[in-house]
Amino acid sequence: MNPGLELKGISKKYGDTAVLKNISLSVEPGELLVLLGPSGSGKSTLLRVIAGLVDADEGSVSINGTDVTDIAPAERGVAMVFQSYALFPHLTIFDNLAFGLQSRRVPGQEIATKVAKVAKGLRLTDLLQRYPREISGGERQRVALGRALLREPAMFLMDEPLSNLDTQLRSKMRVQILKLHEEIESTMVYVTHDQLEALSMGDKIGVLRKGRLEQLGTADEIYNSPKNIFVARFIGNPMMNTITIDEIEGNNLVWKGNSTPVAARYLSAVQKRADAKVLLGVRAEHICLEGSRWASAAAPVDLIASTVQRVELAGDQKFITLDADGTKLTTRCEPDLAIRNGDEVRFWFDAEQLHIFDAENGQSLLTEENV
Repeated sequence: MNPGLELKGISKKYGDTAVLKNISLSVEPGELLVLLGPSGSGKSTLLRVIAGLVDADEGSVSINGTDVTDIAPAERGVAMVFQSYALFPHLTIFDNLAFGLQSRRVPGQEIATKVAKVAKGLRLTDLLQRYPREISGGERQRVALGRALLREPAMFLMDEPLSNLDTQLRSKMRVQILKLHEEIESTMVYVTHDQLEALSMGDKIGVLRKGRLEQLGTADEIYNSPKNIFVARFIGNPMMNTITIDEIEGNNLVWKGNSTPVAARYLSAVQKRADAKVLLGVRAEHICLEGSRWASAAAPVDLIASTVQRVELAGDQKFITLDADGTKLTTRCEPDLAIRNGDEVRFWFDAEQLHIFDAENGQSLLTEENV
Protein backbone atom coordinates (compact mmCIF):
# COMPACT_ATOMS: atom_id res chain seq x y z
CA MET A 1 0.00 0.00 0.00
CA ASN A 2 1.27 3.44 -0.90
CA PRO A 3 1.83 5.99 1.87
CA GLY A 4 -0.97 8.49 2.42
CA LEU A 5 1.72 11.18 2.36
CA GLU A 6 5.39 10.98 1.48
CA LEU A 7 7.86 13.85 1.53
CA LYS A 8 11.38 13.43 0.16
CA GLY A 9 14.12 15.97 0.73
CA ILE A 10 11.89 19.05 1.04
CA SER A 11 13.93 22.25 1.26
CA LYS A 12 12.85 25.88 1.00
CA LYS A 13 14.63 29.23 1.25
CA TYR A 14 13.34 32.78 1.41
CA GLY A 15 16.31 34.83 0.27
CA ASP A 16 19.27 33.60 2.29
CA THR A 17 17.08 32.16 5.05
CA ALA A 18 16.50 28.40 4.95
CA VAL A 19 13.05 27.71 6.40
CA LEU A 20 12.88 24.00 5.50
CA LYS A 21 15.97 21.80 5.48
CA ASN A 22 15.87 18.43 3.73
CA ILE A 23 12.68 17.12 5.34
CA SER A 24 11.65 13.55 4.56
CA LEU A 25 8.78 11.64 6.15
CA SER A 26 6.11 9.09 5.40
CA VAL A 27 2.56 8.76 6.77
CA GLU A 28 0.30 5.75 6.34
CA PRO A 29 -3.14 6.22 4.71
CA GLY A 30 -5.68 7.37 7.28
CA GLU A 31 -3.10 8.45 9.86
CA LEU A 32 -3.20 11.78 11.67
CA LEU A 33 0.21 13.46 11.54
CA VAL A 34 0.80 16.39 13.88
CA LEU A 35 3.55 18.85 12.98
CA LEU A 36 4.72 20.34 16.27
CA GLY A 37 7.26 23.04 16.93
CA PRO A 38 7.84 26.56 18.24
CA SER A 39 7.09 29.66 16.21
CA GLY A 40 9.40 29.91 13.22
CA SER A 41 10.15 26.19 13.08
CA GLY A 42 8.74 25.85 9.55
CA LYS A 43 5.64 23.79 10.27
CA SER A 44 3.14 26.10 8.51
CA THR A 45 5.47 26.49 5.53
CA LEU A 46 5.74 22.71 5.27
CA LEU A 47 1.94 22.42 5.34
CA ARG A 48 1.72 24.93 2.49
CA VAL A 49 4.28 22.97 0.50
CA ILE A 50 2.09 19.88 0.90
CA ALA A 51 -0.95 21.90 -0.23
CA GLY A 52 0.93 23.36 -3.21
CA LEU A 53 0.52 26.93 -1.98
CA VAL A 54 4.31 27.21 -1.64
CA ASP A 55 6.79 25.65 -4.07
CA ALA A 56 9.70 23.79 -2.51
CA ASP A 57 13.17 24.56 -3.88
CA GLU A 58 14.07 20.87 -3.65
CA GLY A 59 12.29 17.60 -2.97
CA SER A 60 9.01 15.92 -3.83
CA VAL A 61 5.49 15.52 -2.41
CA SER A 62 3.44 12.36 -3.01
CA ILE A 63 -0.17 11.79 -1.92
CA ASN A 64 -1.52 8.22 -2.00
CA GLY A 65 1.35 7.20 -4.26
CA THR A 66 0.93 10.03 -6.79
CA ASP A 67 3.70 12.60 -7.18
CA VAL A 68 1.90 15.94 -6.88
CA THR A 69 4.99 18.15 -6.68
CA ASP A 70 4.18 19.96 -9.91
CA ILE A 71 0.39 19.69 -9.69
CA ALA A 72 -1.74 22.77 -8.95
CA PRO A 73 -3.24 23.05 -5.44
CA ALA A 74 -6.81 22.58 -6.69
CA GLU A 75 -5.85 19.28 -8.32
CA ARG A 76 -4.09 17.72 -5.33
CA GLY A 77 -7.22 16.51 -3.58
CA VAL A 78 -6.49 18.33 -0.33
CA ALA A 79 -8.63 20.62 1.80
CA MET A 80 -7.21 23.18 4.23
CA VAL A 81 -8.64 24.51 7.47
CA PHE A 82 -7.01 27.76 8.57
CA GLN A 83 -6.57 29.43 11.93
CA SER A 84 -8.64 32.38 10.68
CA TYR A 85 -11.55 30.13 9.51
CA ALA A 86 -11.59 32.04 6.14
CA LEU A 87 -15.39 32.23 5.97
CA PHE A 88 -17.22 34.60 3.64
CA PRO A 89 -18.85 37.19 5.93
CA HIS A 90 -21.57 38.11 3.41
CA LEU A 91 -22.74 34.51 2.92
CA THR A 92 -24.96 32.45 5.20
CA ILE A 93 -23.56 29.37 6.88
CA PHE A 94 -25.37 27.24 4.31
CA ASP A 95 -23.77 29.14 1.42
CA ASN A 96 -20.35 29.03 3.07
CA LEU A 97 -20.66 25.26 3.33
CA ALA A 98 -22.02 24.93 -0.18
CA PHE A 99 -19.55 27.29 -1.86
CA GLY A 100 -17.18 24.64 -3.17
CA LEU A 101 -20.01 22.46 -4.45
CA GLN A 102 -21.63 25.44 -6.16
CA SER A 103 -18.30 26.34 -7.78
CA ARG A 104 -18.15 22.82 -9.23
CA ARG A 105 -21.74 23.24 -10.45
CA VAL A 106 -23.08 20.32 -8.45
CA PRO A 107 -26.90 20.09 -8.84
CA GLY A 108 -28.85 22.04 -6.23
CA GLN A 109 -30.67 19.07 -4.68
CA GLU A 110 -27.41 17.17 -4.29
CA ILE A 111 -25.84 20.24 -2.63
CA ALA A 112 -28.76 20.50 -0.20
CA THR A 113 -28.51 16.81 0.70
CA LYS A 114 -24.74 16.89 1.26
CA VAL A 115 -24.81 20.13 3.26
CA ALA A 116 -27.63 18.81 5.45
CA LYS A 117 -25.68 15.63 6.20
CA VAL A 118 -22.48 17.45 7.14
CA ALA A 119 -24.37 20.10 9.12
CA LYS A 120 -26.10 17.40 11.15
CA GLY A 121 -22.80 15.67 11.95
CA LEU A 122 -21.20 18.95 13.09
CA ARG A 123 -24.29 20.22 14.95
CA LEU A 124 -24.77 23.15 12.56
CA THR A 125 -28.31 22.45 11.34
CA ASP A 126 -29.89 25.25 13.39
CA LEU A 127 -27.29 27.76 12.20
CA LEU A 128 -27.55 27.36 8.43
CA GLN A 129 -29.41 30.63 7.83
CA ARG A 130 -27.18 32.72 10.07
CA TYR A 131 -24.07 34.69 9.08
CA PRO A 132 -20.55 34.12 10.47
CA ARG A 133 -20.76 37.26 12.64
CA GLU A 134 -23.83 35.81 14.36
CA ILE A 135 -22.22 32.61 15.63
CA SER A 136 -19.44 31.80 18.11
CA GLY A 137 -15.79 31.05 17.42
CA GLY A 138 -16.29 27.35 18.03
CA GLU A 139 -19.25 27.30 15.66
CA ARG A 140 -17.27 29.15 12.98
CA GLN A 141 -14.54 26.56 13.31
CA ARG A 142 -17.07 23.78 12.79
CA VAL A 143 -18.27 25.56 9.65
CA ALA A 144 -14.67 25.65 8.37
CA LEU A 145 -14.37 21.91 9.07
CA GLY A 146 -17.66 21.25 7.33
CA ARG A 147 -16.61 23.18 4.24
CA ALA A 148 -13.42 21.10 4.08
CA LEU A 149 -15.43 17.89 4.50
CA LEU A 150 -17.71 18.76 1.61
CA ARG A 151 -14.73 18.86 -0.73
CA GLU A 152 -14.36 15.10 -0.04
CA PRO A 153 -10.56 15.40 -0.18
CA ALA A 154 -7.95 12.67 -0.06
CA MET A 155 -6.21 14.62 2.70
CA PHE A 156 -7.06 17.28 5.28
CA LEU A 157 -4.51 19.97 6.17
CA MET A 158 -5.13 21.98 9.34
CA ASP A 159 -3.04 25.01 10.27
CA GLU A 160 -3.44 25.72 14.01
CA PRO A 161 -7.24 25.58 13.66
CA LEU A 162 -7.95 25.89 17.39
CA SER A 163 -5.50 28.60 18.43
CA ASN A 164 -8.18 31.33 18.52
CA LEU A 165 -10.45 29.38 20.89
CA ASP A 166 -10.51 29.39 24.68
CA THR A 167 -9.31 26.38 26.69
CA GLN A 168 -12.68 24.68 27.07
CA LEU A 169 -13.60 25.11 23.41
CA ARG A 170 -10.19 23.82 22.33
CA SER A 171 -10.76 20.66 24.35
CA LYS A 172 -14.21 20.11 22.83
CA MET A 173 -12.97 20.76 19.31
CA ARG A 174 -10.05 18.33 19.73
CA VAL A 175 -12.59 15.63 20.50
CA GLN A 176 -14.71 16.72 17.51
CA ILE A 177 -11.74 16.57 15.12
CA LEU A 178 -10.64 13.15 16.41
CA LYS A 179 -14.18 11.83 16.02
CA LEU A 180 -14.30 13.26 12.52
CA HIS A 181 -10.97 11.65 11.66
CA GLU A 182 -12.19 8.24 12.84
CA GLU A 183 -15.34 8.53 10.73
CA ILE A 184 -13.83 9.68 7.44
CA GLU A 185 -10.58 7.66 7.67
CA SER A 186 -8.70 10.22 5.58
CA THR A 187 -5.07 11.17 6.05
CA MET A 188 -4.80 14.35 8.09
CA VAL A 189 -1.89 16.73 8.76
CA TYR A 190 -2.39 19.03 11.73
CA VAL A 191 -0.08 21.92 12.64
CA THR A 192 0.18 23.16 16.23
CA HIS A 193 2.61 24.63 18.75
CA ASP A 194 0.58 23.08 21.60
CA GLN A 195 2.18 19.88 22.87
CA LEU A 196 -1.04 18.76 24.59
CA GLU A 197 -2.82 18.81 21.23
CA ALA A 198 0.05 16.93 19.64
CA LEU A 199 0.30 14.22 22.29
CA SER A 200 -3.45 13.67 22.53
CA MET A 201 -4.26 13.74 18.81
CA GLY A 202 -1.39 12.47 16.69
CA ASP A 203 -0.93 8.93 15.40
CA LYS A 204 2.49 10.32 14.54
CA ILE A 205 4.16 13.53 15.67
CA GLY A 206 6.84 15.35 13.72
CA VAL A 207 8.83 17.76 15.89
CA LEU A 208 10.38 20.64 13.94
CA ARG A 209 13.01 23.18 14.92
CA LYS A 210 14.53 25.84 12.68
CA GLY A 211 13.36 24.06 9.56
CA ARG A 212 14.63 20.60 10.52
CA LEU A 213 12.63 17.52 11.41
CA GLU A 214 14.14 16.61 14.77
CA GLN A 215 12.07 13.46 15.36
CA LEU A 216 9.11 11.60 13.88
CA GLY A 217 7.30 9.06 16.01
CA THR A 218 4.32 8.14 18.13
CA ALA A 219 3.42 10.18 21.20
CA ASP A 220 5.01 7.47 23.36
CA GLU A 221 8.24 7.53 21.35
CA ILE A 222 8.46 11.32 21.37
CA TYR A 223 7.82 11.61 25.10
CA ASN A 224 9.66 8.56 26.45
CA SER A 225 12.44 8.14 23.88
CA PRO A 226 13.41 11.64 22.67
CA LYS A 227 16.26 11.57 20.17
CA ASN A 228 17.85 14.78 21.40
CA ILE A 229 17.78 17.33 24.18
CA PHE A 230 15.59 19.75 22.21
CA VAL A 231 12.76 17.23 21.80
CA ALA A 232 13.18 16.12 25.41
CA ARG A 233 12.80 19.62 26.80
CA PHE A 234 10.21 20.85 24.30
CA ILE A 235 7.82 17.99 25.13
CA GLY A 236 6.48 17.70 28.66
CA ASN A 237 5.17 19.99 31.37
CA PRO A 238 7.05 20.87 33.42
CA MET A 239 10.13 20.87 31.21
CA MET A 240 12.54 17.96 31.60
CA ASN A 241 15.23 18.56 34.23
CA THR A 242 18.82 18.42 32.98
CA ILE A 243 21.97 17.96 35.04
CA THR A 244 25.59 18.29 33.94
CA ILE A 245 27.45 15.10 34.84
CA ASP A 246 30.93 15.52 36.31
CA GLU A 247 32.11 11.97 35.70
CA ILE A 248 30.97 8.41 35.07
CA GLU A 249 32.07 5.80 37.62
CA GLY A 250 31.05 2.25 36.71
CA ASN A 251 27.27 2.27 36.55
CA ASN A 252 26.93 5.62 38.31
CA LEU A 253 26.63 9.19 37.06
CA VAL A 254 28.35 11.57 39.46
CA TRP A 255 27.24 15.21 39.83
CA LYS A 256 28.22 17.59 42.61
CA GLY A 257 29.17 14.70 44.84
CA ASN A 258 25.90 12.84 44.27
CA SER A 259 25.84 9.43 42.64
CA THR A 260 22.98 8.35 40.36
CA PRO A 261 22.84 4.69 39.25
CA VAL A 262 21.93 3.86 35.65
CA ALA A 263 19.67 0.96 34.61
CA ALA A 264 21.61 -2.11 33.48
CA ARG A 265 20.29 -1.98 29.91
CA TYR A 266 21.89 1.43 29.41
CA LEU A 267 25.28 0.64 30.91
CA SER A 268 27.13 -0.17 27.69
CA ALA A 269 25.99 3.05 25.99
CA VAL A 270 26.97 5.14 29.01
CA GLN A 271 30.32 3.46 29.60
CA LYS A 272 31.31 4.00 25.96
CA ARG A 273 31.14 7.71 26.71
CA ALA A 274 32.96 7.59 30.04
CA ASP A 275 35.37 10.32 28.92
CA ALA A 276 32.79 12.52 27.20
CA LYS A 277 30.67 15.33 28.59
CA VAL A 278 27.12 14.15 29.15
CA LEU A 279 23.84 15.54 30.44
CA LEU A 280 21.41 13.61 32.58
CA GLY A 281 17.73 14.23 31.81
CA VAL A 282 14.92 13.30 34.18
CA ARG A 283 11.24 14.17 34.02
CA ALA A 284 9.40 15.56 37.03
CA GLU A 285 7.40 12.36 37.56
CA HIS A 286 10.61 10.33 37.85
CA ILE A 287 12.10 12.35 40.69
CA CYS A 288 10.88 10.49 43.77
CA LEU A 289 10.33 12.39 47.02
CA GLU A 290 10.82 10.63 50.32
CA GLY A 291 7.38 10.18 51.89
CA SER A 292 5.45 10.60 48.65
CA ARG A 293 2.94 7.96 47.54
CA TRP A 294 3.72 8.90 43.94
CA ALA A 295 7.30 7.62 43.96
CA SER A 296 7.74 5.66 40.71
CA ALA A 297 10.58 3.46 42.01
CA ALA A 298 11.78 1.94 45.27
CA ALA A 299 14.25 4.03 47.25
CA PRO A 300 17.95 3.13 46.99
CA VAL A 301 20.28 3.11 49.99
CA ASP A 302 21.63 6.60 49.37
CA LEU A 303 19.20 9.49 48.94
CA ILE A 304 19.96 13.02 47.75
CA ALA A 305 19.45 15.96 50.09
CA SER A 306 17.72 19.14 48.93
CA THR A 307 15.81 22.22 50.06
CA VAL A 308 12.31 23.08 48.87
CA GLN A 309 12.38 26.42 47.09
CA ARG A 310 8.82 26.58 45.83
CA VAL A 311 5.54 24.70 46.15
CA GLU A 312 2.92 25.26 43.45
CA LEU A 313 -0.54 23.71 43.79
CA ALA A 314 -1.87 22.81 40.33
CA GLY A 315 -5.26 21.25 41.00
CA ASP A 316 -4.73 17.51 41.37
CA GLN A 317 -0.97 17.74 41.95
CA LYS A 318 1.78 19.88 43.40
CA PHE A 319 4.88 21.01 41.52
CA ILE A 320 7.92 21.23 43.78
CA THR A 321 11.11 23.15 42.97
CA LEU A 322 14.14 21.69 44.75
CA ASP A 323 17.66 23.02 45.28
CA ALA A 324 20.23 20.23 45.50
CA ASP A 325 23.63 21.83 46.07
CA GLY A 326 22.80 24.60 43.60
CA THR A 327 21.13 22.34 41.04
CA LYS A 328 17.49 23.33 40.51
CA LEU A 329 15.05 20.48 39.87
CA THR A 330 11.28 20.31 39.48
CA THR A 331 9.28 17.32 40.63
CA ARG A 332 5.64 16.67 41.40
CA CYS A 333 3.70 14.96 44.15
CA GLU A 334 0.20 14.31 45.43
CA PRO A 335 -1.69 17.48 46.43
CA ASP A 336 -2.11 16.42 50.07
CA LEU A 337 1.60 15.82 50.76
CA ALA A 338 2.64 18.12 53.61
CA ILE A 339 5.53 20.09 52.14
CA ARG A 340 6.44 23.78 52.39
CA ASN A 341 9.04 26.26 51.21
CA GLY A 342 12.26 25.82 53.14
CA ASP A 343 11.68 22.17 54.06
CA GLU A 344 14.65 19.83 53.88
CA VAL A 345 13.67 16.81 51.77
CA ARG A 346 15.44 13.83 50.28
CA PHE A 347 14.82 12.35 46.87
CA TRP A 348 16.08 9.85 44.33
CA PHE A 349 15.74 9.21 40.60
CA ASP A 350 13.91 6.32 38.97
CA ALA A 351 16.94 4.59 37.38
CA GLU A 352 14.77 2.94 34.71
CA GLN A 353 13.46 6.28 33.44
CA LEU A 354 16.58 8.37 32.91
CA HIS A 355 17.69 10.10 29.71
CA ILE A 356 21.34 10.70 28.85
CA PHE A 357 22.55 13.11 26.19
CA ASP A 358 25.85 14.09 24.60
CA ALA A 359 26.52 17.54 26.07
CA GLU A 360 28.15 18.79 22.86
CA ASN A 361 25.65 17.81 20.15
CA GLY A 362 22.58 17.18 22.31
CA GLN A 363 21.92 13.72 20.85
CA SER A 364 20.55 10.96 23.04
CA LEU A 365 22.99 8.22 24.01
CA LEU A 366 20.08 5.85 24.62
CA THR A 367 18.67 5.51 21.09
CA GLU A 368 18.50 1.99 19.63
CA GLU A 369 21.69 2.42 17.64
CA ASN A 370 23.62 3.41 20.78
CA VAL A 371 22.20 0.99 23.36
